Amino acid sequence: MNRIDTRFAQCKAAGRTALIPFFTAGDPSIEATVPVMHALVAAGADVLELGVPFSDPMADGPAIQQSSERALARKVGATRVLDFVREFRRTDADTPVVLMGYLNPVEIYGVERYARDAKDAGVDGLLLVDCPPEEADTVRDALAQHGLHRISLAAPTSGPARLDAMLAGTRGYLYYVSFAGVTGAARIEMADVAAKIAQLRARTTLPIAVGFGVRDAASAVAIAAVADAVVIGSALVLALHASDGVDGAVAAATDFLAPIRAALDTASRTG
Repeated sequence: MNRIDTRFAQCKAAGRTALIPFFTAGDPSIEATVPVMHALVAAGADVLELGVPFSDPMADGPAIQQSSERALARKVGATRVLDFVREFRRTDADTPVVLMGYLNPVEIYGVERYARDAKDAGVDGLLLVDCPPEEADTVRDALAQHGLHRISLAAPTSGPARLDAMLAGTRGYLYYVSFAGVTGAARIEMADVAAKIAQLRARTTLPIAVGFGVRDAASAVAIAAVADAVVIGSALVLALHASDGVDGAVAAATDFLAPIRAALDTASRTG
């Protein structure tokens, strides 16, 4: 079984909202990337989303765009990202790792070769922001051949027909974007999110993760009331960027995520 499926089954059995932090591979530094991955797991992450640097991250706001630019300046590309995962797997065989990025680097690498090498490195799934269901057959088939899940993004503007086409090729979990915009904005309308998730649950049994605009413990707890998982990225990326050195990055990751994990756990016990 794919690690993603195992982890969500464990969270469901424990009544635990899955916490999924995102940060960009190679930022705040090459040396800090794997230590930060481990620190996030120790602080309560259930799944890690590792950003693959890209020169034109159209769905991302300034924080993640700039982190991608910094990582690219350090020559962090697809191969180096897989090396990070491979190193992480030396001491963590259980935490799911999802690579989040854009289609162009995968096509340049070669879709089948990328799927094979990602699996060999210890990756569990891919989330390609700009790969619509109409163009996803090749990617989906290559990932499935190597036991990797294709995670899809659903937006508030996704209509019924598009959702059904998207869900047909989605595995692991569905990532619901809390509003129509870029990452890092701060305008979550919980009534709208709750209504949309209810619609999604009528169409799929996949776990539903919600991201975009989740910035702190309060917003994470609000999302956890209606979702199976909370994704948090831009605020973490900013905290890591403000840190100093590997030890500082590890401390920043821990200090950022641990209170959110604690708040989610408290909410689940009292809810």
